[in-house]
Amino acid sequence: MSDSKNVTEKSNIPAISAAGHFSISGLVKSLLPYGSGHIHETFRVRMRAVSHPGYILQRVNTRVFPDVPRLMENIVRVTGHLRARTRRGLPVLTVVPARDGRPYARDDSGGFWRCFRFIAHREPGGRLRSRHLVPSAGTFRAGEAGRLFGRFIIQMSDLPAPPLHETIPGFHDIEVHLSRFRDLLRGDPAGRRREIPAEIDFIRARAAAMGLIRDLGRAGRIPLRVTHNDTKFNNILFGPGGGLCIIDLDTVMPGYVAYDFGDAIRSAANSTSEDEPDLRRVQLDMAVFQEFARGYLGQLRGLLQAGEIAHLAFAARLMTYMVGLRFLNDHLDGDRYFKVERPGHNLKRARVHFRLLEDMERRRAEMEDFVSALAAGPIS
Repeated sequence: MSDSKNVTEKSNIPAISAAGHFSISGLVKSLLPYGSGHIHETFRVRMRAVSHPGYILQRVNTRVFPDVPRLMENIVRVTGHLRARTRRGLPVLTVVPARDGRPYARDDSGGFWRCFRFIAHREPGGRLRSRHLVPSAGTFRAGEAGRLFGRFIIQMSDLPAPPLHETIPGFHDIEVHLSRFRDLLRGDPAGRRREIPAEIDFIRARAAAMGLIRDLGRAGRIPLRVTHNDTKFNNILFGPGGGLCIIDLDTVMPGYVAYDFGDAIRSAANSTSEDEPDLRRVQLDMAVFQEFARGYLGQLRGLLQAGEIAHLAFAARLMTYMVGLRFLNDHLDGDRYFKVERPGHNLKRARVHFRLLEDMERRRAEMEDFVSALAAGPIS
């Protein structure tokens, strides 16, 4: 970071200092906040050399990921395995080591930082930014996302032992989130329970049915695999020819494919943004659902078991319920987990998810029939 003095924004000074701990080569042109993630603080490091793609620097949120050494051990293992299993010419996320050789560094206040090589990517008309919202299945290639996340399951299917660390214990265990919901209702730490009587009733009315995937796994009726566990489309880089690379590997750990499929649908097949103010506009984009399912099952034909396929459509409802519950929990807890931009932001996100779930419930048979048809016949 020999040229970091030309970056003058005071808010970036901790990042400038942290960057000096990593094996970054060349002269830095700028270091500025980057992206729209909910969890970490992310910065783009641009280099003076035009041909140098630069770096991504992140301060890890240790409230969410308290064991950074284990987190980064997972990521080093996963990226190494992906590099060996990825077709030549396709990018893979690359960890930049700290100057002491570790895959992370600590600043003077004890904070944890990490660094990745920036992956240059373009689409017709300019550089593509991965997005939370998919405008349409055709425009944003939902099928490509399905293929990429399906390919990830295949690539990780032969990851050597030992098992990956569980970076967020109980991340997709619905009972963990429901238990926290009950605790927050009793304690009401932010004094917000009185605002949400309808949401409380909504959660309670569906709670008993939402343990299905967990129960199937515990009974050995569906297998535990290495899964991504955060399959939002903004965790993929796309290029003119389709999906290029998955860029967020924090939650790669043992899980069920239902969670991956369901989270992709709840985040990508929402016809609006996750904080849409007009709930009347929130509905399931069936075209996105169908194209993603076609791409996903097209990759995984012959690998997934019948019990896994049979519950994919249900998983979309489960993950929409679960993430809505997580937003509601964070609202009750005073917005301590997800980044918020305004008062009531997490409550709005929860309400959007609950409205989306209602539309999925209305279209349940259509979703299940489509997945069954894909599983039964050729996938075109």
